[in-house]
Amino acid sequence: MKRIVVGITGASGTIYAVDLLQKLQAIPDVETHLVMSTWAKKNLALETDYSLAQLNALADYTYNINDQGATIASGSFLNDGMVIVPASMKTVSAIAYGFGDNLIARAADVTIKEQRKLVIVPRETPLSVIHLENLTKLAKLGAQIIPPIPAFYNHPKTIQDLVNHQTMKVLDAFQIHNETDRRWEGD
Repeated sequence: MKRIVVGITGASGTIYAVDLLQKLQAIPDVETHLVMSTWAKKNLALETDYSLAQLNALADYTYNINDQGATIASGSFLNDGMVIVPASMKTVSAIAYGFGDNLIARAADVTIKEQRKLVIVPRETPLSVIHLENLTKLAKLGAQIIPPIPAFYNHPKTIQDLVNHQTMKVLDAFQIHNETDRRWEGD
């Protein structure tokens, strides 16, 4: 069984998290641990038709953003890594500088110190030099940066097609077999 911690921050793009959780829930041997920031909950209401209860139901376990005593705040909690989707630049900065002031930043800090897989899905544009330096710092620490940049070789026709491609990339990062989207097969 794979255990994956999912952090959702207040950046725009909550639909990426919803889609990822839906696809992870459909895989019987994956256990998800969800933590959302206050602004992520606000964006869920602004950007989707999902209620907080519906989103929480997609995860196996949920945690309060301020619960620094949660299992996912400890390195002794064995898991296969963490994904933050979408990742605000505030959260990226907190992680890059070890400022674990909430459970998302603390769980990411633990993921780095335990040398587990950390996937960051940054959602900001344009990116300033500060943002790029923070993302570069995290990449140098081993985090995988997977921004939601659409591919067009698969001829997407809907927003869901674009979201599917992003989810495929995140699942691939955790070596979770999936057929979420069409893969490049050469020309």
